[in-house]
Amino acid sequence: MSNEIHLTLLRHGHSRADDEEVHEGRYDSPLTEAGRTQVQTRAEEFLARAFHFDRIISSTLIRAHETARIIGQALNTPVESDPGWMEFNNGPLAGLPYKVAEERYPKPDFRNPYEPFCGSGESDWEIHCRAARGMEKIIRRGAGEYLVVAHGGILNAALRTIIGAPPFTWLQGIMFAFGDTGYIRLIYFPSHNMWKLIEFNIGSQ
Repeated sequence: MSNEIHLTLLRHGHSRADDEEVHEGRYDSPLTEAGRTQVQTRAEEFLARAFHFDRIISSTLIRAHETARIIGQALNTPVESDPGWMEFNNGPLAGLPYKVAEERYPKPDFRNPYEPFCGSGESDWEIHCRAARGMEKIIRRGAGEYLVVAHGGILNAALRTIIGAPPFTWLQGIMFAFGDTGYIRLIYFPSHNMWKLIEFNIGSQ
């Protein structure tokens, strides 16, 4: 019997914060109607391609959880919430318009990966380690097919843990371009500790 772990990482659909032009992060912004349409289209694609998931694991933030519910209903797959897959904690910037944030919290000349974001958010190492714990929890479930619905920042961090890349610090390092409902499909072979990337769809930009 195969012990392969099939894992799909999916970013949520278009959220209200995108239209409000505010910093998102932990700002709990819902999907827009356009976002719901994007997700429904993605669910229909998954159905047409006969995708199957044993479980959908979702961030607790509403834009991701609503995305997970829509796909779960379409594919008749149970959804469970895991706060470990929430987006990067951006501290006081959550929900602030970009211009206001620039005035109140001017960008420093440098921030090292151990330093909390804006004094009270996560450090780059904190989100990196949180992503590693999230991946470990999935792998420990054992063989199966899983869909994680989350956010660009935490999904990027999870992929960096897979390829052995350090945290993305001060615009340095590798970044994966997840647009609205973008996803990546991987297979993990536990007996060889080998990952195989089989598809990357960047979604709507």
